Amino acid sequence: MSGIEQFPRRCWAEIDLAALERNLIAIKAALPEHIRYIAIVKADAYGHGMHQTVARLMQAGIDMFGVANVAEAATIREIGGSGWSILVLGATLREEAQFLFEYDLMPTLSSVEEIEFLENMAAERGEVLKVHLKIDTGMGRLGIWHENADLLFDALRSAKHLKLDGVYTHFAHAETDVEFTERQRRRFMTALANVDWLNPKELLIHADNSAGLTSFSCESAYNAVRVGLLQFGITPYAQSLFAKVPTTPIFSFKTRISLVKELPAGTEISYGRTYRLKRPSRVAILCAGYGDGIPRTLSNKGFALIQGQRCPYLGRVTMDQTIVDVTDLEHAPASGEEVCLIGTQGDGEIKIEQFARWAGTISWEILCSITKRVPRTYKTSIATG
Repeated sequence: MSGIEQFPRRCWAEIDLAALERNLIAIKAALPEHIRYIAIVKADAYGHGMHQTVARLMQAGIDMFGVANVAEAATIREIGGSGWSILVLGATLREEAQFLFEYDLMPTLSSVEEIEFLENMAAERGEVLKVHLKIDTGMGRLGIWHENADLLFDALRSAKHLKLDGVYTHFAHAETDVEFTERQRRRFMTALANVDWLNPKELLIHADNSAGLTSFSCESAYNAVRVGLLQFGITPYAQSLFAKVPTTPIFSFKTRISLVKELPAGTEISYGRTYRLKRPSRVAILCAGYGDGIPRTLSNKGFALIQGQRCPYLGRVTMDQTIVDVTDLEHAPASGEEVCLIGTQGDGEIKIEQFARWAGTISWEILCSITKRVPRTYKTSIATG
């Protein structure tokens, strides 16, 4: 043991890889057999750790990976070698384009200019590059506007060194606005139907991410789904067709108590003195703050689990420490005692969706904001059940 590994952990995250595999199996079982599974693992697999997560997903039987950029894609290629299809979801910068060929990656193309540039590069290299086209049906981000999609298809048809592997769109408000999502679906399918030379059966046609599965139809023309948050056991969409799929959260966020102390009524807590104690209180100081991933917006809001009970945050969350009220615990906690910020402890549970609501944000941001100062530990038992 060397370096920082020799020190006791003050704050850490636990990731259950067996639960990840069980989740994937459950999701796939809820989909028709012909639907291909694109595992989205961008942003360090949503903060879970790229290497460990990707390796387990390969073992569990995904069909393709989706990432944000070529650097993330190259990491997957180095983990698993050849044989895995990898889709780059973000637009590729021109200085990154060579790596599409070197690592056998599929770019997302949204413009005629991108097609022309990559066609010329592929021709110079004497290679053929697989690509996905993206249609903007109302997100306003990447993709060609759906009414102009024929320009993109025409340009690609003229390209001799680019091979169309798939076409997709992205929903803007799938979790709650089913009407607008259906409008996006119609726009997408109309754009495809207008291309008389296109054979959708020979391509990956995908639109649904975890949120899009809210209104996913097994009878639709789509033959792939892009699954990110759901595979990690997070289902913030109660109305989703997949809300009843038995997935399990795989992520827990924990810390320890560094100090317990008694304070008199009237004491004003932390920076800015934003909380005034209404009674004599016992408080615990946690070994974690916003430098670890507890959002500052949780100041005076939210709870941590100690001895399986919820204890409220007091005052402002600071960089390295957070104060909680432990007055009502039956047994006074001790220095070094474990605290659960996200996850389960005894009979208590704090789901990441709830943690995010307290912080005024979304689960994705919470996962991506838990910093590198927080070591990840992995449970690698065999997935059963």
